[in-house]
Amino acid sequence: MMPSGRVQLDLFDPVMPAPVAPRVPAPPAPASTPIAPAPAVPPAAPVARPAAPPAPPSIPPSRPPATQASRVPTPRPPPLPDGARWRETGTEQQSIGYVLLRSRRRSIGFVIGDDGLRVTAPNWVTLTQVDEAVREKSRWILSKLRDWHTRQERLALAHTRWQAGGELPYLGRRIQLQLGTPPAAEAGAARPANPRAMQAIYTGDPELPQDGDTLWLPLPPDADHARIRDSAQAWLQRRAAQWFDVRLNVFLDRSGLRINRWRLSSATTRWGSCTSDGNISLNWRLIHFAPDIIDYVIAHELAHLREMNHSHDFWAEVGQILPDYEAARDVLRKHAPGDLPG
Repeated sequence: MMPSGRVQLDLFDPVMPAPVAPRVPAPPAPASTPIAPAPAVPPAAPVARPAAPPAPPSIPPSRPPATQASRVPTPRPPPLPDGARWRETGTEQQSIGYVLLRSRRRSIGFVIGDDGLRVTAPNWVTLTQVDEAVREKSRWILSKLRDWHTRQERLALAHTRWQAGGELPYLGRRIQLQLGTPPAAEAGAARPANPRAMQAIYTGDPELPQDGDTLWLPLPPDADHARIRDSAQAWLQRRAAQWFDVRLNVFLDRSGLRINRWRLSSATTRWGSCTSDGNISLNWRLIHFAPDIIDYVIAHELAHLREMNHSHDFWAEVGQILPDYEAARDVLRKHAPGDLPG
């Protein structure tokens, strides 16, 4: 039987015709209609809405552009199985790294599991033939690896332990939760007389977070999970309000568009919405994602100021506001607000 969570494909001996690799269809574009969710924090100040002039061609990203989103990481696992070797094969799409094992089997097999791609080949098959087999099945391999990484990302986003030492996604990074005050702050500052006056402390740059940064919540060591969750989410919502407001104004200034007002939402089914009178809602849970994902949702909602639909003209408008938005859109389609912590 196949191990749970693995995908396997057998490729028969090179002297025999190879089976055609299965193709995974691209996900269909979702048809969505705006839903006005309930606000999580007070709305931002109203902005005047004159007639909208034509949009300029580009908006600067909030961070340097990331590596091509379509590229699938194939890192070498730290411990290789006994008798295995690490090999990388160049394909039309990208280089594919994999663990190569030899066996007495009569065909070349492909298995995708927790350590990535594992190729098992007969002892008599040459490395050149193994490389050719990997190239032939590269589309199938990359498709399955991409699906596997998507499942892992969903698990990482959803798996938050509301306790000291728990991890939380913030702007695409994994930060750690701790209770009390950081040692440096504890030693250098007097504790407020009123514990409620204490604020959460972020050890790092909240504008440019790194994996392993710590969010110190002003709570006692015996705080229960619900209290820790509420405190962490209050901090995240404050950060979301600040971050979204800055990015929204960048897009408004560059595009010439105007809105009536915007607010945070706590919707469980929508990332954002835009009404015909220029009111925009942005889901605070977007703060869990990398900045380019947030920029895409903002551009998406601003495009509705000109096109209240999801027609070809609408997507062209999104592209005018945020060129090369497709990669961020494809990432977000794999998630729903209800999948995220909170």
